[in-house]
Amino acid sequence: MAIVIIRQDDKIPQWKEALLKVDPDLSIYSYLEDHPREEITMAVVWKHPKGTLQGYPNLKLIASFGAGVDFIFEDQTRPLHVPITRVVDPKLASDMSEFVLGQILSHLKNFNRYKVDQLNKKWQPIAYRRIEDITVGIMGMGALGSVLAKDLLKLNFKVMGWANSPKQEIDISMFVGADEREEFLSKSSVLVCLLPLTEETKGILNKALFSQLPPGAFVINVARGGHLVDEDLLEMLGSGHLSGAYLDVFHAEPLPKDHPFWEHPDIHFTPHIASVSDVPSVSPQIIENYHRLVSDLPLHNQIAIDKGY
Repeated sequence: MAIVIIRQDDKIPQWKEALLKVDPDLSIYSYLEDHPREEITMAVVWKHPKGTLQGYPNLKLIASFGAGVDFIFEDQTRPLHVPITRVVDPKLASDMSEFVLGQILSHLKNFNRYKVDQLNKKWQPIAYRRIEDITVGIMGMGALGSVLAKDLLKLNFKVMGWANSPKQEIDISMFVGADEREEFLSKSSVLVCLLPLTEETKGILNKALFSQLPPGAFVINVARGGHLVDEDLLEMLGSGHLSGAYLDVFHAEPLPKDHPFWEHPDIHFTPHIASVSDVPSVSPQIIENYHRLVSDLPLHNQIAIDKGY
């Protein structure tokens, strides 16, 4: 029994070393090296090349290196009967929360606008807002959204959440399902998308949704690029209904050089760095799940394949 690492960046050696540090007795291979395919029972993946999960006759688990699993579902050549797990890590959640908090505060105090003005050598004071002036609406109240909500409450933000199923662990106003989404949106002066990417949520950040936000709303997408209809965001910014957006995820990454987001003064973005799996923190839970697999015990953080998350 062995593990194969499949990812398209230069981090395979780093992850292999970290996983072996947790359990030096394991057999762990890069998919790029010669390896005994019939011995592989677990594949640990991140944005793997489509088709690379084929040819492992004894594969029993596909494990994501991160919180997202949408890229696994996009690979229709994967063995469909094999369970999938994801990472749930406190550092991932705290990193995401800190990132979003920074963007919300930058929006309140006009830091993004001042950076644009600086580049244009423009001196123009702008009236700022306070925490008490806005309500933050979080779409997606899973592990990441819940931590963000708690951190916002500590700073005295007004916070609301929207999800497909009730969440009871946080004392905020919760809106559930399609019937309550419009009311949630109408009160969200800052909208944060932390939804999983599924067939139901693809393109959810569109013109119809934006039009239900209050005038001047600000949108933050730190979930997946597939949630956003790019053209609709541009249109709603152009109309003045939205005041701006902060994006960390995109349909194509890196963002193509000719994409209009690059030069838009009201769209600010980062290169998908809001929350990155911490190698020392995440490695133990990956190895623990491998041992649970070998021992035929229930897996941690197994996703519901029928739901896509």
